[in-house]
Amino acid sequence: MFHGVFTGCVVRAAHTVLTWAVTLVLFLHSTDLHHQEQYGDLPHPLLFVLLVFCSMLLYFAVSLMDPGYVMCDGNVKVLTINEEQEEMVPQAPKVVHLRRCGYCMLQQPMRARHCKACQHCVRRYDHHCPWIGNCVGERNHPLFIIYLIIQLMVLLWGFHLAWSGFRPGASWTEWLQLNMFLFLAFAIITIFTGVVMLLLVSHLYLVSCNVTTWEFMSHHRISYLKHSPSQESPFDRGISRNLYSFFCTCHTVAWEKIYFQAGKSLV
Repeated sequence: MFHGVFTGCVVRAAHTVLTWAVTLVLFLHSTDLHHQEQYGDLPHPLLFVLLVFCSMLLYFAVSLMDPGYVMCDGNVKVLTINEEQEEMVPQAPKVVHLRRCGYCMLQQPMRARHCKACQHCVRRYDHHCPWIGNCVGERNHPLFIIYLIIQLMVLLWGFHLAWSGFRPGASWTEWLQLNMFLFLAFAIITIFTGVVMLLLVSHLYLVSCNVTTWEFMSHHRISYLKHSPSQESPFDRGISRNLYSFFCTCHTVAWEKIYFQAGKSLV
């Protein structure tokens, strides 16, 4: 447990130092941002710093908040399917047993999973993100998406600023001496832009289908998904309803009820 806390602190410190170091490089080199600051055109520099600050606040919020830990046993122990539901969903089992976690010995609600790094079961578990040092689950997943959006905006703007600051040189060696720190910042921004863009697109797609990363990757091994077609989710209620419930639901969701509602809707 101490190792996990220490690793999380190191990762957060590294993220903070890297973010402000790259921001400082963009201000000190001959970028558009630097020129605007020099000539008193402050709205754009202030807006950029504000976006960076917002991305940092969201990063720490997602990193430090409870992702949806399961702290006690739920009320529902076994989910049964009646004859009517069995006729509508013939491939579904008559009884859906909720697992008892072998690590924390708590009963796992549907869509929950135990994270060995966090040493907790997490509701609507998506994945454990090493960069935030925390799980992404039911409570912090919407904020994680918002963080990715703001971070991508900062990175794309930073990409443009870094590109605008490169100074010409007579040779490759001279160019590198003139632009070494800016080039390093540009390389970091480029790598993170690609990673964040891929993460954002994949998460928005999965959210629109009401599927978690864990469910998508381990569909064939999850008891409540084994009897569903590989490309379908029993929790899918359409793109608009999926997005609305994902971003606008503040309470704990009883996924067991939605699971059986999906079964009733199948004819």
